[in-house]
Amino acid sequence: MKTMIARGVPALLAALLLAACGAPQLKQPAIDVPVAFKESQDTAAVRTAADGTRWKQAQPAEQQPRGEWWLAFNDPALNELVLEATRNNANLAVAAARVKQARAIAGIAEADRIPQVGLGVGAQRARQSPLELGLPQGTEVTPGTSYSARLTASYEVDLFGRVSSNVAAARGDAATVEANYRSVLLALQADVAQTYFRLRATDAELATVAQTVRLREENVKINQRRFDLGDIGEFDLSRAKTELATTQAEAIGLERQRANAEHALAVLLGKPAAAFTAGVNPLQDSTLLPAIPAGLPSALLERRPDIAAAQRAMEASNARIGVARSAMFPALTINAAGGGIGPAFADVFKWSSRSWVLGALLNLPLIDGGRNRNNVVRSEAALEESVGQYRQSVLTAFAEVEDNLAGLRILSGQTQRIDEAVVSARRSADLAQKLYQAGRSSYLELLDAQRNLAAVERNAVQLRGERAVTTVALIRALGGGWGDAPAVNVAQANAQARN
Repeated sequence: MKTMIARGVPALLAALLLAACGAPQLKQPAIDVPVAFKESQDTAAVRTAADGTRWKQAQPAEQQPRGEWWLAFNDPALNELVLEATRNNANLAVAAARVKQARAIAGIAEADRIPQVGLGVGAQRARQSPLELGLPQGTEVTPGTSYSARLTASYEVDLFGRVSSNVAAARGDAATVEANYRSVLLALQADVAQTYFRLRATDAELATVAQTVRLREENVKINQRRFDLGDIGEFDLSRAKTELATTQAEAIGLERQRANAEHALAVLLGKPAAAFTAGVNPLQDSTLLPAIPAGLPSALLERRPDIAAAQRAMEASNARIGVARSAMFPALTINAAGGGIGPAFADVFKWSSRSWVLGALLNLPLIDGGRNRNNVVRSEAALEESVGQYRQSVLTAFAEVEDNLAGLRILSGQTQRIDEAVVSARRSADLAQKLYQAGRSSYLELLDAQRNLAAVERNAVQLRGERAVTTVALIRALGGGWGDAPAVNVAQANAQARN
C-alpha cells in the first residue's frame, strides 16, 4: 500500500504541475443568441424583402458560387469591377501580405518542436601567454593555427507546455489574420458594389433632372412667346427663367456627386482617379434585386469573418496564458556537439582529432521581482479583453443584420407609396398643363404641379438606389452570403502580396 502511494505521489505532483503551467481550457463565452431575427419574423409588419417578397429562412443555395455573392445581381459590369478590385486593390494586398507574415511566424514557432542542428567550420590563429602555459616570463611562444569542423544540436524538452502553447498562440494569430483578410475582402467587394449602385443611382437621378431641365427650357420658350405677344406679364417669364436656372444648378451639383463616386470607385479598383471613367448606366426601375434569406442567427457566428477573427484572437490569448505560466517552471535544454580540431584542415576529419560534448541545462527562475507572475496576470487580462471584443463583435453583427432587414422592409414600403405618388403627380402635372394652356389656371399652379412631379420622381430614383445599396449591406452583414465562409485562398493571398 505504501509502495503504491509512494509511486502515485510523484505522478500526482507532475499532473498538478502540468495543470498549473499549461494553458487553461477555453470556455466559449455565453451569448444569448436569438432563435430568429426580429425583422425576419412571419408577421404582417415585417414580411417584405428587397423585391417585395416575404423573408424566408435560409435554404441550400448550391447553385450560388460560394463567396461570389455579387453574381446574384446578374450584372456583368459589376462582376468585372469586383474581380478587378480583388486583383488590384492596395488594402487587400496589404492584408494578404499580413497573412504571409502570420503564417511565417507560426512556422517559426513550429520550428521549436524539432532539434535545431547547425554546422560550423572555421580557422583560428592564436598565441598564448607563457604564464598560461606554465613557462617562465619572457619565454618565446610560437603562434599556432588550428582548424575545426563541428556539428551542433540543441533541443528544448517541452516539459511544461511552453513550446506547445507558443505554437498554439502563433496558430491562433495566423487564423486571426486570415479571418481579417476575409473581412477586408468582403468589405472591398461590398464597397465596390455599393459605390457602383450609388453611381448608377446618380446617373438615373441626373437623367430625371435632365428631363426636368428640358421641361423648364420649354416653359421659358413658351412664356417668352406669350410675353412678346402681351398675353402674360414679366413676372411669369422671370419665374420660368428662375426655375430653369435652379434646376440647372441642381444638375451641376449631381455631376459633382457623380464625379466623387467615380473617383472613389477608381481607388477601390487600384487605379488613379484620372485614369478611370465609368460609363453612364442609370439604375432602372426594372433592375432586379436578389432576395437574400436571412437564415438563423446562430449561423451568423460561422459566416461572419470578423466574428471568426475575434474567436481566433480569443484562442491565441488563451494559449499565451500557458506560455506565461510555463515561464515560472524549469526549462530543460539538451545540447550536443561533435567534430574535430587539428593543426591542418585535413587533420580535422581524423579519428584522433575528434571532440564531442553532450549536456543538459535545467534553468529555473528563483527571484524575478514578480515578473513572471505579473506576466501571467497580464495574459489573463488580455484573454478577458478578447472575450469582451468577441461578445461585442457578435452583438454588432446581430444589430447590423437587423438594421438592414428593417431598412429593406421600410424601403420596400416607401417604394410602393412613392410609385403611387409618381402616378398621381404625373396626372396632376398633365392636368395643370392643359388648364394653363386653356387659360383656366395661373402659371404658378402649373409650376407647382411640375415642381412636385420632379421632386417625387427624384425621390423614387433615390429610393431605388438606396434599396440596392441596402441589399448589398445586408449581404455584407450576413458575412458575404448564406453558406459557410470560404477558406483563404493561399495562392491568391500570395499573389496579392507580390503585386
